[in-house]
Amino acid sequence: MINIKKVLFPTDFSENSNYAFDYAVGLAQKLGARLYLLHVIHELIDTTGFYIPNISLDQLQKDLEKGAEEMMGKFCGEKLGDFKDYESMNIIGLPHIEILSMARDKGMDMIVMGTHGRTGIDRVLFGSTAEKVIKKAPCPVLTVRYPQK
Repeated sequence: MINIKKVLFPTDFSENSNYAFDYAVGLAQKLGARLYLLHVIHELIDTTGFYIPNISLDQLQKDLEKGAEEMMGKFCGEKLGDFKDYESMNIIGLPHIEILSMARDKGMDMIVMGTHGRTGIDRVLFGSTAEKVIKKAPCPVLTVRYPQK
């Protein structure tokens, strides 16, 4: 028998990710599972790769972390309603690596995530996070595609 007690929901706060959230929280509620919400703050050293004058990268990183905390708090406040069996976290790193690490380290039973959070040149340069997670995940992955208009 399948026993799903831990569901990981990685979010980038995009419209696609928000759409997938309904599946994650719905599954967690129906199965009596704990929901883990994860936002990965993309590591600046990986994304910049070039000199940025007059900007303190340390301060920029702190600002990104503060912004992520605020976004996660707002997201949880607006989306979770009466659902209380959850844990939210923001971490710094490369999204696919941190999602996979979290799934392994916390023994997740399922990952529920949206597809195509990035578009255009970002997708070409960085690839699909969902695709990378699917290929190496230690548990089943449910990907939810935002409906095309």
